[in-house]
Amino acid sequence: MRLFDKLTWLAAAAGAVAAVPAMAQEETEAPAEVVAEVVSGISAGDTAWMLTSTLLVLFMILPGLALFYGGLVRSKNMLSVLMQCTIITSMVMVLYVLYGYSMSFGGSESAFWGGFGKAFLAGVTPDSEAGTIPELVFVAFQMTFACITPALIVGGFAERMRFGAVILFVLLWVTFVYFPVAHMAWDASGLYFGWGAMDFAGGTVVHINAGIAALVGALLVGPRIGFRKEIMPPHSMTLTMVGASILWVGWFGFNAGSALSAGGGAALAMVNTLVATAGAVLGWAGIEAVMRGKASMLGAASGMIAGLVAVTPAAGFVGPLGAIVLGLVAAACCYFFVQVVKERFGYDDSLDVFGIHGIGGIVGAVGTGFLASAGLGGVGYAEGVTMGAQVVTQVKAVGVTILWCGVASLVLYKLVDMVVGLRVAPETEREGLDLAEHGERAYVY
Repeated sequence: MRLFDKLTWLAAAAGAVAAVPAMAQEETEAPAEVVAEVVSGISAGDTAWMLTSTLLVLFMILPGLALFYGGLVRSKNMLSVLMQCTIITSMVMVLYVLYGYSMSFGGSESAFWGGFGKAFLAGVTPDSEAGTIPELVFVAFQMTFACITPALIVGGFAERMRFGAVILFVLLWVTFVYFPVAHMAWDASGLYFGWGAMDFAGGTVVHINAGIAALVGALLVGPRIGFRKEIMPPHSMTLTMVGASILWVGWFGFNAGSALSAGGGAALAMVNTLVATAGAVLGWAGIEAVMRGKASMLGAASGMIAGLVAVTPAAGFVGPLGAIVLGLVAAACCYFFVQVVKERFGYDDSLDVFGIHGIGGIVGAVGTGFLASAGLGGVGYAEGVTMGAQVVTQVKAVGVTILWCGVASLVLYKLVDMVVGLRVAPETEREGLDLAEHGERAYVY
C-alpha cells in the first residue's frame, strides 16, 4: 500500500533526528531497524497518539478557527462564519469517506490523483493497517486536514458571499484541488513526493492552497461595501485571542501528529511548533512596536498564526533554532504583505488568508529547503541531494501548487457564480449575513 512509503519516509526523518545531536550530525538515513518498526504491526502507543492528534486537529476547526474568524468579523456576521465552518467540516467528512480518501491515497500510479480504488473506503477495515496504526485512524486524521483547509478559505471573502455559493464552491474545490494536491505531496506515486519535496504537515497542501484560493475569491467577489471608507474593526478581539490560542494547541496534533507515530519525529515537531510560533509572535509584535509605536493583540494573534503556518511544512525536518529563524522571517514577510502589499493594491482579503496562510506557507515551504540542512541543525537531505537542489525542488512544488490552485479556483468560482451567484445583495450585506442568510443573531440585546 503506497502510504507505507510515506510512513517509512517520515520514520527515516525521525530516525535521523534521534541518531545524533542536531548541530553535529552528518546527513544520514535512519537505521534499518527504525524503518522496519514502521511496518511491523499495530502499536498501541502510536494509535493512541494519532487518535489524540485527530481530535486536536478537529479542535482547531471547531471551535478554534470558527472563533478566531468569528471574532475578526463584525458582529452582524459572526454566526455566518460559525455556520460556514460547521457545514464545511461536516460536508467534507462525508466527501472524504465517499471518494476523498481514495482520490488522495487510493493506490493509483498516477502522479496527480489516487483513483477510485478505495472509494467508499473499499477494503478499509478495522483490521487493515497503515504502518503502526489502524488504517481507519489514518483516514480520520487525514480527513480533518481535508476539513480545515477549505474552512480557512472563507476568511478571504468573509461578510459578503452567499452561503449556498460557499458550500458549492467548497464541494468542487476539495474535489478538484485539495484531494489531487494531497496526493501529489503525500502519496508515494505523487508528483511532489517523486521529486523529493519536503512537506511534513501541509505547507503546500493546506496553507498555500487555501491562501491562493482565498485571494482569487477576494478578487472575484470584490471588496465589502465601505471597504477603505468605513472602519471595520474586529467585533471581539477576546474571541479572536481565544480562537488563536485553541489553534496553537490544536496545531500540535496537526504537526506532531504528522509524524504518524509517538516518537522522536513527533517530539521534534512539537518543539518546533512551540518555538517557531513564539518567535513569530515576538517578531510581529516587535515590528509593530517599531513601525506603529504600539504592539497590538491583533498583531500578536496574526504573528501566532504566521509562525504556525510557516513551521507546518518544516516541523519534522528543521532543528529548533532553525524553527525560530523561520518564525521570525515568516512574521516579517506576512506583516509586509498584510500591511504594505494589501494596502498598495487595495484588494479585500477580509481576514488576511493570503497574507498569512499563503505567504507564510510559501516562506515555510521554501525555508524548509534551506533549514533542513544538517549543518544548520536539520535532519539533512536524502543521499546525494544538496541544499541548492532541495530548494529548487521546494520552489517547484510551491509553483505547481500556486498554478494548479489558482487556475482551478478561478474556474470553479466562475462556475459557481453562473449557477447560484457568488455575492449577496447589497441590502443583505448591509443588514448582515446572520439575519439575512440564517435568520438568527449572534448576540441578542
